[in-house]
Amino acid sequence: MAKRIGVLGSFDTKGEELLFLGDRVRQCACETVLIDTSLGGESAVPTDVSSHDVAAAAGEDIGQIRASTDTHAVTEMMIRGASRVVRELHSAGRLDGIVAIGGASNTGLATRVMGVLPFGVPKLMVSSMAAVPAYAGSYFGTKDIAMFHSVVDIAGLNPLLENLLARAAGAVCGMAQAGGGALALAAGGHKKPRVAMTEFKFSEICCRHAAGLLAAAGVEVIAFHAQGIGDRALEELIEEGLVDGVLDVVPGGVAEELLGGNRAAGTHRLEAAGSKGVPQVVTPCGFDMLSCGPLERGDRGDPLWVSRQLSKRKLFVPDALRVQARTSAEELLQVAEVVAEKLNRSKGATRVLIPSRGWSSLSEEGMPLWDPDSDRAFTGRLRQCLSGNVPVREVALALNTTEFAELAVAELLEAMAVPVRGLTAKTA
Repeated sequence: MAKRIGVLGSFDTKGEELLFLGDRVRQCACETVLIDTSLGGESAVPTDVSSHDVAAAAGEDIGQIRASTDTHAVTEMMIRGASRVVRELHSAGRLDGIVAIGGASNTGLATRVMGVLPFGVPKLMVSSMAAVPAYAGSYFGTKDIAMFHSVVDIAGLNPLLENLLARAAGAVCGMAQAGGGALALAAGGHKKPRVAMTEFKFSEICCRHAAGLLAAAGVEVIAFHAQGIGDRALEELIEEGLVDGVLDVVPGGVAEELLGGNRAAGTHRLEAAGSKGVPQVVTPCGFDMLSCGPLERGDRGDPLWVSRQLSKRKLFVPDALRVQARTSAEELLQVAEVVAEKLNRSKGATRVLIPSRGWSSLSEEGMPLWDPDSDRAFTGRLRQCLSGNVPVREVALALNTTEFAELAVAELLEAMAVPVRGLTAKTA
């Protein structure tokens, strides 16, 4: 059966370009579902889902939407309606991918709509805004949306735009025809247990070894870079039911969010596994530092640097852009309380594993962020605040070692009730 591709956009102003795109999609042996999200006027061409249908899906009247002067409000209405439309189409097996075109307004609307589709459904945004640094990341965020820079404005067909739209059609059709898709990723749709693991540079030895051990145990590993956006994506995919266990080596985004660091992970970090009852092992890696670069922020009296007196702290500065400041004991007491509050709500097996000889490669003895007194303050407060249902185990190891990786993997596999030979959680 031919794949069905949603072609979404404002057919009142971009009808010619969208019809050209749809035609090229059909030339790639796919079917189209034309979805009109026009706010301004009627489409001059017929579509499969009209702007009236989109508005109605949001419980609104398109006439009233077009009469309104509150652009933000009516845009949100159309996003709500279009999101419902594409979700229902996908659930009914009538949408295998989606492509949209536009400038700032249409890109913001279309990517919000794309984001409601599950991970694995092809999503392609052709946009003249794709190369604007201040906006680009916000368009795709934690979603698997591909951004295609249009280079030229999408304002009337010309040889350059036609070439680009033809390639966009080929891209989205190719992704849809390549197989996989959301159904293969759905909860219960995989044969091997699936573990999500967080990692960053300063846990590399541990995480690489852990991934190998998990693979040898017959477990699929999905790694997330704990740089903020990766953390948020992790939480969303856990909520979608895509993982069976979490090896949360680097939950440092919780502290970054609390303290104002560059890797802030949002207010819901470290909550999804607990709320879904997914077994998890959590370490304090990343709580030992605050990402606060570039270095010039301190030179110009940035509020974060001033309020936390970062220039007086132990710093790791590999270059002017990347700066890690050691977290203080006082800050870690706050972090411990927040972490405990989140973990205490866990419905599934949750274990905390603390390496007393360094939480990352930067805080081992002799390294720039070594501060065992602050580490102990965190551990003590965490023990005080955690309920008896969440055991804390402290081991005389550094985190960024193969030995710690073996212990963490054994703890997680035991929590998941996954048998494995030669590895035991009782080994320190």
